[in-house]
Amino acid sequence: MQITPPRPRRKPSLTPMIDVVFLLLVFFMLAARFGQDVVIDLPLSLVSDKPYEGPPRLIDILPEELKLNGVTMPVEDLLPEIGRMMLSHSDAIIIRAREEADLQRIVDVMEQLAAAGYETLVLVE
Repeated sequence: MQITPPRPRRKPSLTPMIDVVFLLLVFFMLAARFGQDVVIDLPLSLVSDKPYEGPPRLIDILPEELKLNGVTMPVEDLLPEIGRMMLSHSDAIIIRAREEADLQRIVDVMEQLAAAGYETLVLVE
């Protein structure tokens, strides 16, 4: 009777376990919500009860600039300029997105106007 030496034990392969871990990682990354849903409390209006009064107040939002009644201006100058045109805080301000302006830029401008107390913001195409 011949005794054979014991075969060395094979180490288990970690490749299938690593594959499963990466698949789980990808699944949870795709299923996770990375941002929080935020409700934007803006006083938006499409139709006003009273007729339009005062000078025109049209804000064009472009990707790199803002225009108030066709005049290009920086964001910092928008509130003082529009303040001079307003008869009251309930007067309508018309906001128009132009030429691929991103949604976040539009929301930022509307939030600034709402924070300044302007009550009637009209978003048009």
